[in-house]
Amino acid sequence: MSRYAIRSLVSDDFAALATLENDVFGALGEAVLCPHYLRLCTEIFPESSFVALDGDRAVGYLLAFVREREAWCTTLAVIPAYQKTRVAVQLIGAFVRHIIDRVDACWFTVKEDNEAARAVHRMLGAVEVGRRIDFYGPGDERIVATIDRATFERMRGKYERLGLVPPRASVGAAA
Repeated sequence: MSRYAIRSLVSDDFAALATLENDVFGALGEAVLCPHYLRLCTEIFPESSFVALDGDRAVGYLLAFVREREAWCTTLAVIPAYQKTRVAVQLIGAFVRHIIDRVDACWFTVKEDNEAARAVHRMLGAVEVGRRIDFYGPGDERIVATIDRATFERMRGKYERLGLVPPRASVGAAA
């Protein structure tokens, strides 16, 4: 059993998300997410976004949006002291379990120099399909990657081996 709890967001997570933003991205000199964006996640898309807790302390989060049969995974952040733990894997697992049978495509955007995130996307089966110029503002360029339904099905065995999703029940298995 993991010492970390992973759960969907709730309204009260807003302050913890803002603190995590500063502890992860602000500490690196990066721009932090707008408070309106964080509130949107806690109020309108809480079921597809997740927080990692070590006891009562929030140590990471994954923000995502699901609309109809498409998902957008926008941000994964883990505070530095927990980056060599299984927190990121557990957050990704919660997200994959949430979307794998619900969506036909999952989209990611990432800066070109963020090789760690790009490696996670590749491990999940995402393919880089383009670039967006001025995505979050002037001069911001993002690589766009996607996982389609066929890839989700092809990758399911790998996801199961990695513990991201539970094994499918065998057809005809005894109850």
